[in-house]
Amino acid sequence: MNEKRIISDAVVLKTVDYGENDKILTLLTPALGKISAGIKGVKKPNAKLKFAAQPFCFGEYALERRGERFTVVNCAEYESFFDLSSDICRYFAACAAAEAACALGYEGGECAEVFKELITAFTLFCAGKEETSAVLIKFLTLALRVSGYGISVDNCVECGSKLVEADKMRFDCDAGAFTCYDCGTGAGVSRVTYNVLRKIYNKSFIEEFITSDGEKRALKLIREYAVFKLGVEFPCLTEYIKLI
Repeated sequence: MNEKRIISDAVVLKTVDYGENDKILTLLTPALGKISAGIKGVKKPNAKLKFAAQPFCFGEYALERRGERFTVVNCAEYESFFDLSSDICRYFAACAAAEAACALGYEGGECAEVFKELITAFTLFCAGKEETSAVLIKFLTLALRVSGYGISVDNCVECGSKLVEADKMRFDCDAGAFTCYDCGTGAGVSRVTYNVLRKIYNKSFIEEFITSDGEKRALKLIREYAVFKLGVEFPCLTEYIKLI
């Protein structure tokens, strides 16, 4: 079986114990997309690469490829995002972002945009200078769009009417779009949810409807939409919503 050494930037999305001392990492890379890679001996107390098997570790990974299997043989760490562990809300926001990147795929292909935005989100979570929920919403909507599940925040998808000042509306999970309340059959949605998403998408919005409650509702809508489209649960996102 041919053996090939690959050097790639990567960030750890998920870790699973394997055997007595090893782990299987789920890595996101700009060029290869999402890959699984074994890493040996990292559960030993003095393991040289212990840091490289920690959630959120961002570094330059040296990978040995044999067929479709990858093994981590070295890593030069750029950032551990250690500060995420000091705040439970920011920690679960980062977990929710990593969870979404895992669930949405990106295997075997270029995903530089998602990779860049995930690192940006982790950096902003650590800095704590921007609203955590707004940063998470921005990443989730981008990740959904790149995966082919973009959410439309334009006019009513049925009649074309403007919705930005509507008292209430609906969200069509099939279409991933909003409708007038009387036009559609989806679940009812408040105008604060719609305006929060409009702001994230750099569309015109009404400032008085941008509230922390609106961000929480927007995250709930994103979660329900993703569950509907993908058929998987998002426990970390659910936990974050409970915390805010």
